[in-house]
Amino acid sequence: MMDLMHTPRFFRTFLAALSLNIAGAAISHAQDYLGQLSANPYAPDSTGNPYGQYGSAYAPSSINNPYGPNGSPYSPTSVNNPYATEAPRIIAPDGTYLGRASANPYDPDSTANPYGPYGSPYSPTSINNPYGQYGSPYAPNSARNPYATEAPSIITP
Repeated sequence: MMDLMHTPRFFRTFLAALSLNIAGAAISHAQDYLGQLSANPYAPDSTGNPYGQYGSAYAPSSINNPYGPNGSPYSPTSVNNPYATEAPRIIAPDGTYLGRASANPYDPDSTANPYGPYGSPYSPTSINNPYGQYGSPYAPNSARNPYATEAPSIITP
């Protein structure tokens, strides 16, 4: 164990700055914005826009990039990995948690779990409920509405 009382002041300052940078990097990574989960092909933040930064198959952080960490079938943070353990979270514009954008049918928070509260076609918090506010093809804050103006956001865990 290092005795910080007998180390030079510069070294103590360096260690303090390094620990703050590491903590800051962990906090900023925890809140990476991945766009709006939307079927709107024209909205700039939409994951359904094939030419936008969040919907392009070539954008590094896009969930549609099969070689990126959020779209690869092998990444633990991917929406396309059926065994993903840390898939991105879906947050409605009103702050409601809508589960994880995941292909994992066994994860209780996954939108692919038909028996869970976020994947069931009958749950009010599911993007798969065609009659609910988050899954209706007509609701303004729905992931399934191609003209949605306030679609849910996708955020890394």
